[in-house]
Amino acid sequence: MKKLLTALLAVLLLAALPARAETIRIGFQKGGGLLAMLKRQGAVEKAFAPAGTTVKWIECPAGPQMLEALNAGSIDFGTTGAPPPIFAQAAGIDVVYVGAEPPPVTSEAIIVKPGSPIRTVAQLKGKRIAFARGSGSHLLLVAALDKAGLTIRDVKPVFLGPSEARAAFDGGSVDAWVVWDPYLAAAQKAYGARVVADYTGLLQANGFYLASRAFVKRAPQAVATLLEQIALAGKWATTHQQEMVALVAPQVGVAPDVIATWLGRQKAGVVPVDASIVANQQKVADLFYREKLIPRTVTIATQAWTWQRR
Repeated sequence: MKKLLTALLAVLLLAALPARAETIRIGFQKGGGLLAMLKRQGAVEKAFAPAGTTVKWIECPAGPQMLEALNAGSIDFGTTGAPPPIFAQAAGIDVVYVGAEPPPVTSEAIIVKPGSPIRTVAQLKGKRIAFARGSGSHLLLVAALDKAGLTIRDVKPVFLGPSEARAAFDGGSVDAWVVWDPYLAAAQKAYGARVVADYTGLLQANGFYLASRAFVKRAPQAVATLLEQIALAGKWATTHQQEMVALVAPQVGVAPDVIATWLGRQKAGVVPVDASIVANQQKVADLFYREKLIPRTVTIATQAWTWQRR
């Protein structure tokens, strides 16, 4: 009886202790738009403070590293372009699409130096092209080549992150560079880089907010709260561009006029992953499989989570 009472008392004492506070780990990119802005403003921390939830921000250099961190359990939530989650799915990573950004049209491009003889996508055949493997730039190049009747095997890919690619572009060791803003805007200012192609007339590619399956199951309301904060930030950014420039420029470390160019051609915000967005992302996945960039087909619909806006 004494042992039973002791055990019962221990259970009651544990029940009386406050629950361990949740920590949400958010992956962001240095030039990562709304998440980087929210980090600086502290809006997410304020939204979660009443529940005792803490927020930890973890910087990732690009989308593929963001997915690696999600898979490793290092982050719970992050954002990338369209290709990284497809590569992740093909590798067996259980990533969940929880929100979508409007697709970029002119804020990502294939560029060359002003004096380059390359004027069309068809003229990229046999050329050395720098881009980040598995990024939105990878998709842009594949889609542009596909429209021109070429494949990725008709060019010489040089897989480099933005910083290394800029050095290669500057030094002339590559013929073209595929990159996103603000790196694109910076290259246009520094070199007078000329756009050979952007997403105009091509398969569109949404950006995505992604979460681990475990996080979605454990805390669906936290996911919704994050998306609501992003939606509010998108509305604010649309009507306060000068303030956005002042917020983002110090984080990215480039001139305010470069940031202004980037933000002027970017649509900010987040929307639920509806059937049309799922269908578009499936087209991207099918293109990648057809081009033998992923080893197997993937199904987007099974990985989509519906955000119910309040």
